[in-house]
Amino acid sequence: MKELSNVISAIDDFVWGPVMLVLLVGTGIYLTFRMRFLTWRNLGYALKRTLSKEARTKSRGEGDVSPFSALTTALAATIGTGNIVGVATAMVSGGPGALVWMWISAAFGLTSKFSECMLAIKYREVNEKGEMSGGPMYTMKKGIKNKKLGAVLAWLFAFFAVVASFGIGNMTQGNSISGALKATFNVPTWLSGIIITVFALLIIVGGIKSISKVSSVVVPVMAIFYVICGLIVIIGNISNLPAGLAMIFKMAFSVKAVGGGMCGTIVASMMNAMRYGVARGVFSNEAGMGSAAITAAAATTDNPVRQGYINMTGTFWDTIVVCTITGLAIASSGVLGMKDAAGDYLTGSDITIAAFKTVLGTGGGWLVTIGITLFAFSTILGWEYHGEKAFEYLLGTHRFNMVYRVIFSLVAYIGCTQTLSLVWNFSDIANALMAIPNLICMLLLSGEIASDIKKFQPEIKGSR
Repeated sequence: MKELSNVISAIDDFVWGPVMLVLLVGTGIYLTFRMRFLTWRNLGYALKRTLSKEARTKSRGEGDVSPFSALTTALAATIGTGNIVGVATAMVSGGPGALVWMWISAAFGLTSKFSECMLAIKYREVNEKGEMSGGPMYTMKKGIKNKKLGAVLAWLFAFFAVVASFGIGNMTQGNSISGALKATFNVPTWLSGIIITVFALLIIVGGIKSISKVSSVVVPVMAIFYVICGLIVIIGNISNLPAGLAMIFKMAFSVKAVGGGMCGTIVASMMNAMRYGVARGVFSNEAGMGSAAITAAAATTDNPVRQGYINMTGTFWDTIVVCTITGLAIASSGVLGMKDAAGDYLTGSDITIAAFKTVLGTGGGWLVTIGITLFAFSTILGWEYHGEKAFEYLLGTHRFNMVYRVIFSLVAYIGCTQTLSLVWNFSDIANALMAIPNLICMLLLSGEIASDIKKFQPEIKGSR
């Protein structure tokens, strides 16, 4: 068993290694240039559309949920523990400079997110129940000219998405919730498991409409709540912020290892900062993974490009806003390089809690724990829909969706009560492997994406 665990761990390290990160960010860079930076130039338009009243209605075109609900359901799956724990881990392992590389990967991730979501709407189908079914698997099946290649890539993507939904989208999140609640409030893991399973069942059984109703309220509320608390911490440590920011930029591009100052004794080189920053950034916003595209396909819209722009802002909200708040709270509070009672460096949620405690006292720990709980629970809801649609694609029918919903909800209990490192690593591998067919698909259809976005440009100019 130990040997199998070591093999899986080695594969995990390889698939999330430099080759994968170059593929993910490289695809984003290529697409951004191919589209002549239109995704960057139109970010203002995209944010305005997202926050407009019309985005909350189903007045334009066909779909199951409003454009805003499609975005918040996708955000429910992406704004998760990565925003609290992932950022902290990146800044400890890669140094504070990792935050800059998170921003750089997110900038190109905007284009990847736009591309996969736009294509998912363009190639979506209506199932026998009258619901929208879409995502990279349908894009591959219908959009790629070589039908055999398209069918193989589609099956692989759907299979890895189902595996990842149970691991990274369910058990890992449940484990984060029960661990945080036990550490802060001493809640038994079995009790957390029962509560999460019951709530998940109540919401998930209602399908996308029920999930999106909860997500469109919970996601904005929890994100605003966390951002405000984070800003209080940053303002409370404002005198340290200039030194913290200087260290972040200095260590992002420093070829030789540096340390000291605001980052304590953390020592990291530019390559380390790049590796951890890009890996955690991608893990957090899922740009290029193809998962958000499944939810985007449920949106009510009359033009795939319009919804592509709305869904693209998910990367902005997730990484440029929420991850930055965590990063700056840590950098300005001077907790990097701190050690616990056992003499080990503080990392993960512990370091974020320590940062929040510098201004908010014990309440800071409670706030981070509540943040982790809400973020992780919403991830379970968002990923259920991703997994369900991939499951429906594999079976070729929607008839077993309810079985999937019930099993998915019950598996959350196992995640809360067991620490299965083997499962974590295996689902992490599946998460990375989902991206490969998706990236191939986007590169093959890059000409089509560039043509569609260019055709839509006059409408954006007319709306200004």
